[in-house]
Amino acid sequence: MKKISVAIDGPAGAGKSSVAKLAAKRVGYLYIDTGAMYRAITWQMLRKKTDIQDEGAVRRLLDTTDVVLETGNADRVFVNAADVTDAIREPEVTGQVSAVAALAAVRQKLVQLQQQMAAAGGVILDGRDIGTVVLPQAELKVFLTASIASRARRRWLEMKERGRKTTTLADMERDIAVRDRMDSEREISPLREAEDAVHVDNSDMTLEETADVICRLIAEREV
Repeated sequence: MKKISVAIDGPAGAGKSSVAKLAAKRVGYLYIDTGAMYRAITWQMLRKKTDIQDEGAVRRLLDTTDVVLETGNADRVFVNAADVTDAIREPEVTGQVSAVAALAAVRQKLVQLQQQMAAAGGVILDGRDIGTVVLPQAELKVFLTASIASRARRRWLEMKERGRKTTTLADMERDIAVRDRMDSEREISPLREAEDAVHVDNSDMTLEETADVICRLIAEREV
């Protein structure tokens, strides 16, 4: 049985990372959190006070920044050996990650790294342009989405459960809508559904139910 490459794309708050992580665990695949990689670069830029409009400064930062993902029972994200797993989920990073992810130099560096990590197959990657740019040859492409209301509520509850300062649910819905527009309208690698992707709307599905769908799709394509 051949292990395949799986690309899961979709808007913010659709549960891509949680679903991809759970599905990967069930089928014995490696999960690569591409969103965490962009967040890690964003965190570093904020820490170094890098002007994202200064291409030279951005490239210098990228040349001196190593992003490492450790997968297992407790997935961790490191920037130059510093554990930033929790820091990259803070609102300050969330508010800037779309702008940083739209930078050509950032995308070039991380897409190359993601392709290298996925070369052997048996992987699940999630993000905004996995099926269209990073792994256009993936045997399974999924576009995972949900209503803005559903996605905002999930994000709001997630932040609340982690004990972080939370905005109102209404503000979260507005933030999600803005994020959608930024991701869809950006010039480089915009969020869009691949022509051969399986469209999955999980507005009324639990995490486990969504993972069931992904696992079934994987099994259908493994030969």
